[in-house]
Amino acid sequence: MASIKDVARRAGVAISTVSKVLNGYAGVSDRTRERVNEAIEELNFTPNAIAAALSSGKSGRVAFLLNLEEGTAAVDEIDLQYLAGAIHRARELNMDVITLFFSMLKDKGTAEVVNYLKAQSIEGIIVYGMEREDPFWKALIESGEFKTVVVDAPFFDRNTSSVWIDQRKAQYDVARKTILENENCRRVLYIAGRKDSYVTWERIRGIRDLAGELDLELNVVYGDFSERKARELTFLHEKETDVFVCASDLMAIGAMRALMEMDVFHPVCGFDGIALMGYAGKQMNTVRQDFFRISAAAVEEAERLMGGAEGRNLVLDYELVRMKYQDIIR
Repeated sequence: MASIKDVARRAGVAISTVSKVLNGYAGVSDRTRERVNEAIEELNFTPNAIAAALSSGKSGRVAFLLNLEEGTAAVDEIDLQYLAGAIHRARELNMDVITLFFSMLKDKGTAEVVNYLKAQSIEGIIVYGMEREDPFWKALIESGEFKTVVVDAPFFDRNTSSVWIDQRKAQYDVARKTILENENCRRVLYIAGRKDSYVTWERIRGIRDLAGELDLELNVVYGDFSERKARELTFLHEKETDVFVCASDLMAIGAMRALMEMDVFHPVCGFDGIALMGYAGKQMNTVRQDFFRISAAAVEEAERLMGGAEGRNLVLDYELVRMKYQDIIR
């Protein structure tokens, strides 16, 4: 079995340089990284930490990879619930885990990230927030180097499982409930999320299903999951809209606050079930996702994959709620 010394000799660098490349440290030129990675592949080098884990029969670690939202603290609630659910379930299963963020890996190539994760004995990864047009994560998953669970993306194969709710049906259900509870809701402004989000396209399919069924006049705009942008879109489209269907609670709050400022009423519904909905000023229908449970299920799925099972598409349940202030205070 090749050693780190063999890799250093093949690449023509010091052992400390190989260690830096394996652990993703800065201060190493791109050309040197390439030589080290080439030597690792040619020698089929396995870091000692992984070899020790394999020889002892102990399963590898799981890395939580999160794409943190930037620019707003409100959505942190979702990421924190994801982390809480994952860590809690991992502790119950006695799994060794680490947390990493997309921003920590964005400047690295696929081979470099594979080596970085393997150097830390990573066997499974759980990816939160993978976007549709992101070749990096697709390449990492398709490499087959890790057992992978993706949250909120329909990406599954032999080594990969997907965990989420039925986004299409959930959007259909909450919009239908809101429209049927109110009179004269024919003109619908649908404020979608980001175009590069998997959930955005599934939710758009849901609202289009409903528009076809009820013969609604549907206008789809993109609010990018931004409260500010949803507020601006509401001011812009209020005159030709009967009901505002928003693809996130944060956007629903922006729309509702804008309507309150204009002193007009239109039904508004959201999606996600975050605590802030209880402070919105008026009650709105929303889809409550149990992010804690979804993430715990993702950890269980990672353990199942590392145990030799094949990947699958795991769809969990949700509920429609009208969140009140009394429901969220402690």
